[in-house]
Amino acid sequence: MPLTPAATALLDEEFAALMVPLGPFGPAPALAAGVSGGPHSLALALLAQRWAKARGGDLLALIVDHGLRPESAAEAAHVAALLAAQRIRAEILTLALPPGPALQERAREARLAVLLGACAREGRPWLLLGQHRLDQAETLLFRALRGSGAAGLAAMAPLRVRAEALLLRPLLGVAPARLEALLAAADIAPVRDPSNLDPRFARIRLRQALDDPGGEGAGVAALAEAAAAFASRAARQEAALAERLAACATLHAEGHAEIAPDRLGADALADLALGRLVRVVSGGVHAPARAAVAALRQRGAGTLGGAELQGGRRWRLRREHSAMAGPVPAVPGALWDGRFRLLGPGLPAHCIAALGRQPPAAVRAAARHLPHGILPTLPAIFCDGSLVVVPSLLYPSRDACVPFHLAFAPAGGPATGQGAMIGAAFAVN
Repeated sequence: MPLTPAATALLDEEFAALMVPLGPFGPAPALAAGVSGGPHSLALALLAQRWAKARGGDLLALIVDHGLRPESAAEAAHVAALLAAQRIRAEILTLALPPGPALQERAREARLAVLLGACAREGRPWLLLGQHRLDQAETLLFRALRGSGAAGLAAMAPLRVRAEALLLRPLLGVAPARLEALLAAADIAPVRDPSNLDPRFARIRLRQALDDPGGEGAGVAALAEAAAAFASRAARQEAALAERLAACATLHAEGHAEIAPDRLGADALADLALGRLVRVVSGGVHAPARAAVAALRQRGAGTLGGAELQGGRRWRLRREHSAMAGPVPAVPGALWDGRFRLLGPGLPAHCIAALGRQPPAAVRAAARHLPHGILPTLPAIFCDGSLVVVPSLLYPSRDACVPFHLAFAPAGGPATGQGAMIGAAFAVN
């Protein structure tokens, strides 16, 4: 039952127009979409499947069984059946979140991580998400109340670059009532998550305060327009940042960067660029404080936020040796040190860890092309304490490295949202 019975369903032609600025897609686009079973993600799946099919491609719907309620597994199976009835292929992914505070925030982060991992595994470079105009308005209010700056007030971007896939949100300007009307016209009953009505969560209290469940009111429209204006400003800054980074820096798949200080400059944009590079090379989620970055740039050498800057005519930014993380199991999707994600299947009893300062002579010989200090920061695969492979060096052989296909995929995303310096997978598959 649509929230606003008089609402008109979003049309395929309108959806196609919303996808245009998110492209290009090329022939036979292989899309993925996160589908919770709620009305808006189900509507997105219907629209995206028809859009992709008309262009020779297809859609893979990714359903996350969050495990937060006893019935979540049955709900995921029900959603998969709903999609199968629409001839949409679906895959169910599972989460195992420990109890504790900030559950909704942690669940959102974990859900996105598992969705992106599935995109990388399935070779689908576009992940569509179903956030709409009301979600955008709520996000703007939520961030404003938390004191966010201009970047935060840009709310959700319609396109965001991640190492595994491009995040696309084509419905940010669409009222949710129109998506509900689309499902009603198709006679599809969505799954209703009771947590979306639970006032214990701050976002739900904001939604109830807006008192516009269909997202068609003037207040929600004005908030969404304000978020779009902030987003436009942020996009201009991001474009300038991408241009500066492209001119001054080269990011290598082994996880280090070369920087031309004369091209980096000495202005606010230079500090933003260097801060982003520090975040990427260190595997951090956030860049260090702007003042600390400016001080590092002025010194031209030193450590900050888990990264080490070496000076000279051309700067080298690498992972700080002493700050690297310990071993993690070499299982599909594992993220080591906030920097490298395992895309291959891995093997039981193996782990990913830092190569360290004393690798075998054969490894040192294979790494003669690397600058000084990079070798110890490389990810390596160990079993029972013994070195097995070093994927970035194809050591001891390409075939041995295939199960451990690693990608440089910083936890905080690439250096810019404009697609510059995304990182690269080691070519072992």
